[in-house]
Parts: sequence; structure tokens; C-alpha cells
Amino acid sequence: MTHKLDIRVYYEDTDMAGIVYYANYLRYIERARSDWVRGLGIDQKAMKEQGQVFVVRRVEADYLSSAYLDDELVVETDVLQVTGARLVMDQWVKRGDEAIFHAVVTVVVVSDSGQVARMPANIRQLLH
Repeated sequence: MTHKLDIRVYYEDTDMAGIVYYANYLRYIERARSDWVRGLGIDQKAMKEQGQVFVVRRVEADYLSSAYLDDELVVETDVLQVTGARLVMDQWVKRGDEAIFHAVVTVVVVSDSGQVARMPANIRQLLH
């Protein structure tokens, strides 16, 4: 099931030319992932208290077109793969039907010591 998050481009998101600054697309897709995880009922604060957090391991990004001040965008997130240790997501930023940014993001769970940990079974089940 595709998760969708609406984003409005504000002045603070743009460079001097009024174009969305490239790093802000990463902020948009992060916000969408956080919103999606919360919507699934995964409590990231509780995970942290138990010594585990999600971290981004890899991002493959393609900038396809520009977004501008006041644009209304939608971030679409889909699961590509869930394993015992990682989650791979497909994320698109769109303006209407036009894709303007695409990323494949790999997320893993790490422990307090910074070591990759097995994703809890209850979380893996929610992600399928």
C-alpha cells in the first residue's frame, strides 16, 4: 500500500532562484517515512528506550525536475523489500502526475552500541 504525504514548498526550502534546494528532497522523504511509520503504529521513542533505532544505510537518488516556491508536492512511499535486518523503500516526490525526485532508501535497525540489529518481528510484520 502506498503511503502519501502532502508537502508545500515554502520560501525556506528554496535557493536564491526560488528552486527547492537539493538537500531538502531528503528532508521531504524523511518526513514521509516518519509519518508512514507513525501511521503504522510503530513508536520510535519506545524503540529507542529499548535500545534500537532506525538509521538510513543507503540512499540512491535521482533529481528529475525542479520544484518551486509554493508548489504542492506529494511524497509517495512504497516498501520494496523487508528482511530480518533491513527495509528498502521506493520514494517519489511528485507535483501532480509529474515525478520530480526519486529515491531508493535502505534503512536498518541499530542498537545503542551502533551495531546493526535484527528488526523486531512485530515491526517486520507491520511492514509487509
